[in-house]
Amino acid sequence: MAEIKVKLYDFQGKELGEEILDSKLFGVAVDPQIIQEIVVSQRKNAREVLAHTKGRSEVRGGGKKPWKQKGTGRARHGSIRSPLWIGGGITFGPTRERNFSVKVNKKVKKKAMAMVLSDKVANSKLVLVESYNLPEAKTKLLQTAFTKLPNKNKSTLVVTKSAEENIVRASKNLPKVHTINYGSLNLVDLMKNEYLVLNKELLKKVSEHYL
Repeated sequence: MAEIKVKLYDFQGKELGEEILDSKLFGVAVDPQIIQEIVVSQRKNAREVLAHTKGRSEVRGGGKKPWKQKGTGRARHGSIRSPLWIGGGITFGPTRERNFSVKVNKKVKKKAMAMVLSDKVANSKLVLVESYNLPEAKTKLLQTAFTKLPNKNKSTLVVTKSAEENIVRASKNLPKVHTINYGSLNLVDLMKNEYLVLNKELLKKVSEHYL
């Protein structure tokens, strides 16, 4: 297999050369079906169960029989909290006990990650920089740096190491720039953003984490 190479930039947009990438992570053939499977599972696992209806054992009242069993001419009832009554319990309604999570094979998940990263490289959407040379957490400094890099004015996902980094704080006022810790990198965020930006240190960490 041919070497997988990407251009290496400094944070001012100057080309410094090329970096060879691991083909096991950045040179994998894309299978849309596997990617879709992982994306769907990720969305299902992130789903919160909000709707909850009360059954007859949960609603208030109804401890006393509303009227005697015989002699009234009315239908017999044992509780005003029966699902037959207004204000009674709900039959087969949605509850918090529902579980939408889906189990995913770890190897398949890693393979899907490699496919998406490989697609970024193949389409020149991976921007590799020497380091995040941002002296202050200033939005203007980050915006200026990104206008000199290939991801200029495009939706960008920046891989970071710490939430306290200047680049994380500087990006908060840039609507097209999103940051993510290397350990939380996932398919949905990768696919929502056109470009992926990371430095050499984090390239190594991502490679170690997902290989």
